[in-house]
Amino acid sequence: MAKKSSLSLLRRLLHVITLLSVCLLLIHRISATSATNQPHFEGFDADEDDEFVIESNDVGPIRYRTPPISLSEPTLESRHENPNPKPDSQILSPVSDPNLNSKPASTSFDYWDEDEFEGIPQDLPPENIVTKESATGSEFDLSSDPEKPDSGKDVKSEVSDVTSLVNLLLSYSIEIVCVIFLIVFAINYFTGKRDNENLALAWASKFATKDSIFDKNFSLLGVGETEDSPLLLKEGNNVFKFYASGRRFCSGLLATMELKSRHDLISRLYNMVVPCKDEITFEVYMNDDAMDHVVFALARKKLAKIMQKEARDLQRFAVQVAPPSGRKWVVEELQVISESKEVAGDLITDAVLDQVFGDKAFDKFGKGFISLHFSDQHLGSNKKMLVLKFALPDAIHMADMSRLVALVPYYIDLIGRYKPSSQARSKTEAARLKVAQEIYKELQNARQEALQQKKVEQRKKLEEAQSKLSAEALRKKEAKERTRQMKKFAPKFKISQAH
Repeated sequence: MAKKSSLSLLRRLLHVITLLSVCLLLIHRISATSATNQPHFEGFDADEDDEFVIESNDVGPIRYRTPPISLSEPTLESRHENPNPKPDSQILSPVSDPNLNSKPASTSFDYWDEDEFEGIPQDLPPENIVTKESATGSEFDLSSDPEKPDSGKDVKSEVSDVTSLVNLLLSYSIEIVCVIFLIVFAINYFTGKRDNENLALAWASKFATKDSIFDKNFSLLGVGETEDSPLLLKEGNNVFKFYASGRRFCSGLLATMELKSRHDLISRLYNMVVPCKDEITFEVYMNDDAMDHVVFALARKKLAKIMQKEARDLQRFAVQVAPPSGRKWVVEELQVISESKEVAGDLITDAVLDQVFGDKAFDKFGKGFISLHFSDQHLGSNKKMLVLKFALPDAIHMADMSRLVALVPYYIDLIGRYKPSSQARSKTEAARLKVAQEIYKELQNARQEALQQKKVEQRKKLEEAQSKLSAEALRKKEAKERTRQMKKFAPKFKISQAH
């Protein structure tokens, strides 16, 4: 139970984290959209100036020769005067080429801010006006040979495309991870759901169809009252139930398959760390007149200690039974818990030892065994029950648990016909009488505690009501209470009339 509760808590925590991450993604995208819609201010975006210079030169595939470079030294007066932007032809004056009819692109300073660029030389050398791509030599060079193709520009464009693609992927990395997680979660849901259904159907086709072990031992199979009713009842993606009735000594049988949560990705990951098994539990509801005083359990040693601490009937009536001398017994891995040695010896027969619980058979046929628990003191509406719990193999090896399933009808007949000896019966009756007296005392103590608690609550209510009364009302109430006490303790006189 602790493992299941921790699994459900972890699952809920991861679901909450997933929802919070989705909300944060929405907030992030909304804030990014609002930030991109804000207006830009002139003079504060240096990248736009660079792009402007580059785009102005990107007129087309124009080839031009290196212009003559002329360097002019700025004077002191020109540093303090407003710069006079010259035409593009004065800044770059390329040599005319008769083979080329097109003019080279110009670099302009039409957006000159005289307050911001005060003191900047007016006549700049051509090397400073060339774009930063030409300064690094990555895109094109003005001094390059006009006959060579513009290969540098192509390489730069490819690099910029790859960089932009990487930046785009990085900007949507959280969204991509969430989408991938949801896709994997959906695929795992449908595949896990199908695997659980196939496993349940494989068990039903092996043990609950025509001419199977349950068909031979019960007259009615399935969850309905007709023959065409479905064999299995699906209560969840990992819980399936099978019902059978129509057999002596019992009113019915309920088999519950609790499979792994394969449809849940978080549970699947948890099961990789903490493995668990697919289990099936048979609950046989015995008739009141068909089961005598029997309290018996059989499980592996570690599980047997846990069962004795948690099960109320085992805790009150049963003890661990040591292996008897002079006869065959269960393997050392198993522990017997019983009300007496006689009951344990009568229920562990030679046939059971040869089929499942013996030294030779257990390694081969008892791998899926978990526990047996037979008791006439179960808690709940059905006190007389047989509970058998096994582990399910995979769908291919479902026949490996045939001998374990055969224990169900075998123990129904054995418990139904079992009658303990008079000595064992007297011991069991004495133990049940003692437990009944203890339960009665516990009920009496609980009833007394409830009455005391009720009186304390009434006293508190009276004190609260008195604290709210006025002084005059409180004085009248005290006088009334005093009068009542005087009448109560006053001597009583009997007046007889004289004749």
